[in-house]
Amino acid sequence: MSGTKRKPLIGVSACRKQIDPHPFNIVGEKYINGIVDGADAMPMMIPPLGDRLDIEELLGRVDGLLLTGSPSNIEPRHYGGKNSVPPHDPHRDATTLKLLRRAVERAIPLLAICRGCQEVNVAYGGTLHSQLDQVEGLIRHREDSARPLEEQYAPTHKLELTDTGLLASLVGTTEVSVNSLHTQGVAELGTGLVVEATAPDGLIEAFSVQGSAAFSLAVQWHPEWKVVENPFYLAIFRAFGAACRQRLAGVV
Repeated sequence: MSGTKRKPLIGVSACRKQIDPHPFNIVGEKYINGIVDGADAMPMMIPPLGDRLDIEELLGRVDGLLLTGSPSNIEPRHYGGKNSVPPHDPHRDATTLKLLRRAVERAIPLLAICRGCQEVNVAYGGTLHSQLDQVEGLIRHREDSARPLEEQYAPTHKLELTDTGLLASLVGTTEVSVNSLHTQGVAELGTGLVVEATAPDGLIEAFSVQGSAAFSLAVQWHPEWKVVENPFYLAIFRAFGAACRQRLAGVV
């Protein structure tokens, strides 16, 4: 409608999945819901085309970037790992690892979730634990896939938030509870990344990009899950959406 103020457009990373003889580009609906219901923005899928995707043109059209979780893991060659649990998605790796660095450099708000969080760490030179359940001293971070979704995505452990960090400023506390559905996690944090939250076992579960001119946050849990029902999760998406609106308005 003419004269109506448009909502910010947020690019959403997609995965490549083979279904029968054809490859498909897919995005989990819960991430779309997070953008629409939590960030009050418009989602746009970013296909995992690697070098065929004009990153600069894409970033010139979006007001924010959401890196989603995925059934796949990053290929270990990107972080010097020796092995990794399949499946992998080299098409997504070839797209997001370049895309996210340029988004931050161009002051485009970034929210990265689960695999997306790991992508940010790897893109900044960090490493990953390929299988958290094989690391001594860590609590269980993987969901029980035999349980109903409501139980899989229920809060399972607490987080300690950095008292001077972005996350703590959003909720006014340094302790929250979150869900936990990931096979891999941060081993060594990448250069220029700042810890925002840790699990009780010391595993880094959230970080931001130091010196970023725009909102740049990576979280290992899933705040998109029923985002409007969880005040902490909703605060993250609202802050992300507000940053995208600032970008749209030319504030950043």
